[in-house]
Amino acid sequence: MEIKDLLHNQKKFYEEGKTLDFKVRKKYLVALKQAIFQYEQDIYDALFKDLGKSKTEAYMCEIGLVLQEITYQIKHLKKNMKPRKCHSPLSQFKSKCYEVPCPYGNTLILSPWNYPILLSLQPLIGSIAAGNTVILKPSEYSVATSLLLKSLIESVFPQTYVSVVLGGKAVAIEILEYEFDYIFFTGGTEVGRKVYEMASHTLTPVTLELGGKSPGIVDETANLKIAAKRIIFGKFLNAGQTCVAPDYLLVKEEVKDAFIQALIAAIQDLYPNGVKNSDLVHIINEQHFERLCSYLKDTSIVYGGGSDRKSLKIEATLVEAKLDDKIMQEEIFGPILPILTFATFEELTSIIHKNPNPLALYIFSTSKQNIGYATSRISFGGGCINDTVIHLAVKDLSFGGIKTSGLGKYHGKDSFSTFTHYKSMVHKANFPDLPIRYTPYTKKKSKWIRFFIK
Repeated sequence: MEIKDLLHNQKKFYEEGKTLDFKVRKKYLVALKQAIFQYEQDIYDALFKDLGKSKTEAYMCEIGLVLQEITYQIKHLKKNMKPRKCHSPLSQFKSKCYEVPCPYGNTLILSPWNYPILLSLQPLIGSIAAGNTVILKPSEYSVATSLLLKSLIESVFPQTYVSVVLGGKAVAIEILEYEFDYIFFTGGTEVGRKVYEMASHTLTPVTLELGGKSPGIVDETANLKIAAKRIIFGKFLNAGQTCVAPDYLLVKEEVKDAFIQALIAAIQDLYPNGVKNSDLVHIINEQHFERLCSYLKDTSIVYGGGSDRKSLKIEATLVEAKLDDKIMQEEIFGPILPILTFATFEELTSIIHKNPNPLALYIFSTSKQNIGYATSRISFGGGCINDTVIHLAVKDLSFGGIKTSGLGKYHGKDSFSTFTHYKSMVHKANFPDLPIRYTPYTKKKSKWIRFFIK
């Protein structure tokens, strides 16, 4: 079916009010959850084909988090759909003030290839819970998973409710030419700018979940062994193809050598045997494999550096970097971890400001002063103290970037709110009808107005 016809049918479906009822929303959320269980093995197979993900990593980082999101939305759906009471000021006596949650209408979700199940279904769940229809456009790079998503979605929803559109860049451009009521995009910053620009033509509200160079900071007070293990986990999960992976490290000068040894020990423990390690995810395609290998030609390799073109795997690699190196000019999105040093937190801040507004920041420290400095003086989306990436898995924490790393937020309660427009309402009683707001204005009326409104 043509995209134009899909959207037309969804608009009609929405305008008929078929997504508004609590029972309908809950029914389809429950059905989607059941379908995920039914398709679980197919999801594992697709993720392995596209990215080489193990079952454990696929469940921990994709399926499990999707199920958690559905469970949350089902549990809180009735409460979230109710009007939110607000304080009624004395000046508006007698009245009730409240906000009515209403769906935007027809939504578009553009999802990426690195976590193709999670980053497609998590926003979709929020949109369905909020009462919208959805057109989902998954990435053309994760071919097997995109095909699987289409089958899974079609087993649950009629196309008038949720549709999956497959295709490449041309399809994405075409679909953005149509007018939606809300657009949710996850991907790179440059493409995000184009999505934002196209949405501006119709003044369509958007959420942009982008990326950037997220720093990991290790000061002299950190537990180096624990810090190394948790950084290696967060960085090399999904072969570094994670928007919130620590993109580079800033290590206090006096602990640099000891920390590098701790990092090497952690790699040897978590990812032994280099590219032959079955838990090491492969790079999505040859284009990205070549891009990542090109970084290794211009940097000083501390550990690792091995690669296998046939399997598209690059082993966990540490490099010493300088600010003007190519690897420090763009988001790496791969299993290469640059290490820089700093002497003072002022110097550290100036380095981070070279790539401002990262999506995440991680600081390993036991110094309240250093932790306070990093969390209050540096602009970033979210992060962890003494850990990496796990803030994504906390359902009650919102997730989103700032400026170049994103616009808007979701997860848990915010997933519902993101896809909801809250209509602010005042329900006024007919009596009493206070006369002070009406002309002609007198000194007495002015006095009362000043009393009520201040």
